[in-house]
Amino acid sequence: MKKIALVSIAAALLLLTGCSQKRPQIDMTKQQQAEQQVQPSMADSKISAAVSIDDAGVETSQMQDKISAKIAHLEAESKIIYFDFDRYNIKMDQKPRVEYNAELFNSEDAKDLSVKIEGNCDEWGTDEYNYALGLKRAKTVKNALNALGVSNDRMLIVSYGESNPACTEHERECWRKNRRAEFKLLP
Repeated sequence: MKKIALVSIAAALLLLTGCSQKRPQIDMTKQQQAEQQVQPSMADSKISAAVSIDDAGVETSQMQDKISAKIAHLEAESKIIYFDFDRYNIKMDQKPRVEYNAELFNSEDAKDLSVKIEGNCDEWGTDEYNYALGLKRAKTVKNALNALGVSNDRMLIVSYGESNPACTEHERECWRKNRRAEFKLLP
């Protein structure tokens, strides 16, 4: 009886103390001191280079705007791939969409961009099951795009399971819209 009581107390102590949830503290004092020492010596060079930095900043901003616009345009052009209930194979009616996306991602505008394939599911099934199914859907699309010439090095997959619905109503048409693979382009 004493052994059971001791074991119970030890288990309770372990559960109550558990692992710490503290976040690591980072000592930034050395970095701040180094920045303060560099600032006075750089003041003279900052004044003389202010015009060229402003010009470079404007050019960088314009370049980023162009890249963002290109990415937004290509994402809008990409076609969503839809799946049947509890399936991850690409249906015959979705193959032209995959082929279109392969051409789009191999185009000159998209060759320097990475492609993130996002697998999604409807609300049926457990979270774990839907996460795994979303990964299978994304992987199937990735393999199909690779077979059509999109480099594996440019593609990555992610599953959102049921956590990223396109539609939130509880009806068949809505669930059909949620069983999909979508594409995001990354610089």
